[in-house]
Parts: sequence; C-alpha cells; structure tokens
Amino acid sequence: MVYGYVRVSSREQNEDRQLIAMHEMQVPASHIYVDKQSGKDFNRPAYRRLIRKLKTGDLLYVKSIDRLGRNYADVIEQWRVLTKAKGADICVIDMPLLDTRREKNLLGTFISDLVLALLSYVSENERDMIRRRQREGIEAAKRRGVRFGRPGKPLPEGFEKAAELYRKGLVSCSEAAKECGMAKTTFYTKVRKQGKGEKKTGNNP
Repeated sequence: MVYGYVRVSSREQNEDRQLIAMHEMQVPASHIYVDKQSGKDFNRPAYRRLIRKLKTGDLLYVKSIDRLGRNYADVIEQWRVLTKAKGADICVIDMPLLDTRREKNLLGTFISDLVLALLSYVSENERDMIRRRQREGIEAAKRRGVRFGRPGKPLPEGFEKAAELYRKGLVSCSEAAKECGMAKTTFYTKVRKQGKGEKKTGNNP
C-alpha cells in the first residue's frame, strides 16, 4: 500500500502544495493523512493513525523531511521506527537520496541514514538561528524604544481631573474612580504608572 503524510504548522497555513505532490506520486486521496499542528513532537492524531495503518512493505511519501518533524533526535528515532520496526519504505520527494527503496544493502542504508542525519541537523539548526535572530531583533528594537504588545486603552475623559483631586486628598480613590468611570483598582494603577506616587495624604486607596 502507498500512503502520504502532509503537515502544516497551523490551520491558517495551506497544505495544497504538499497535496499536489502526493497526487503526482499517485497516492490515493484516502491514503493521505493530514495534520495541522506543530512538528515539535509526534503526538499528532493523523500521524498516529497512519502509524497504525503502516505494514511491512508499505511505502510512505513525505514532501520534505521537516514535514515529518522538526526535532533532530525525534526525526531520527521516528525514521528508525518506520523503516526498522514497521518495515515500511519512506520516500522524501524533495530529496531523492532519502528513498529507502534505493539500493537495499548496507551501503544504501548507510547513505540514507547519513543524509537523514545531516538534513535533520541542518533543518533544526536553521530554526534555532531564526529564533535567535528574532530574539536579537526584538532586543535591538526595545533598546530603540519600540514597544511590543497591544497598545493600552486611552484614559477616559476626566481622568486627569479626578487623579489630581485624589492626589490632593480631596476625594477618595473610590470616588475619583467613579467620577471618571473606572474600576477602583484600574484607576489607582493608572495613577501610580503616571509616576505621581501614592496620594499625598498617605491614606490607603
């Protein structure tokens, strides 16, 4: 039997490119298993169903090695399970050297395992580099004063007047908050964030 495995990292991503590749390999539509989730591990519903279906002599197509998984050690282990424990063949469409049907001898197996290890390492290292560059970019932007996250809601009309009255001890925190339509704790937090400190009377809010 011939099977295909397709994976995208989220429901928003499109799997059409991988599905087209499967159809070109003449994989029956009913034998194509699709997961829409991260490749950080192999706890994926479609993949687990596929594993249960695979038998000795079956052939599994994947578009590229990172569609199978993204963790170097896990991909190597899963490759061993599929080819050794299950006795199935794997063909990575974008990398013809990763086709276990080729040269079924010690040299052929050695070449496939070597290429797999190299590609898995390069793929994981590239992701690590991307994450590192993202972190460095965020830190550099923060040093330039760029603020991340959703902007805070604008202060309601009358806040400044109520805050001033509160700081002078002319009204309580609850009264000031009510005056400008804010929750007591929100009002007090905003006053503190303005750098004005606690109410000059020294009373608790």
